Amino acid sequence: MAIRNLRYENDEILSKRSREIDVIDDKIKELAQDMIDTMHKWDGVGLAGPQVGVLKRIIVIDLYEEGTQFVLINPVIVSQKGTQEVDEGCLSFPNKFGKVERPKEVVVEALDLDGCKVTLKAQDLLAQALCHEIDHLNGVVFVERVKPGTLETVTPNNEGKK
Repeated sequence: MAIRNLRYENDEILSKRSREIDVIDDKIKELAQDMIDTMHKWDGVGLAGPQVGVLKRIIVIDLYEEGTQFVLINPVIVSQKGTQEVDEGCLSFPNKFGKVERPKEVVVEALDLDGCKVTLKAQDLLAQALCHEIDHLNGVVFVERVKPGTLETVTPNNEGKK
């Protein structure tokens, strides 16, 4: 498959609401695989359609443990419980990190790549990732949710360079 170009801070597509996917065809399956490949190339935990320039309601998540890779079509948070303060970053905002309050637990309903309805009960990191990626589908980026005074820009380590 292919590595897609990421969209970065100030790209207007990141502030737009994505459209529902009506038909899960070969193009959507190819998009999903490209998104997984792109996410892995940049060591991300999740990626949403708008981040690769596609305003469709599709997200991919990989916690890099057995059984924790997901492709979700038209995901919706149907319930949430508790709160957690987490350190968060985003592939579309390289080297920026901040503290965000997210639900501790969520239940998400979506379709899988076969068009079957799935219900995902998640907590901790998976709940955080789901909320972050679903925010992208709604045109909301994490820097809008960062607690005031906690957003930091980290300079990449250039050891060995003069």
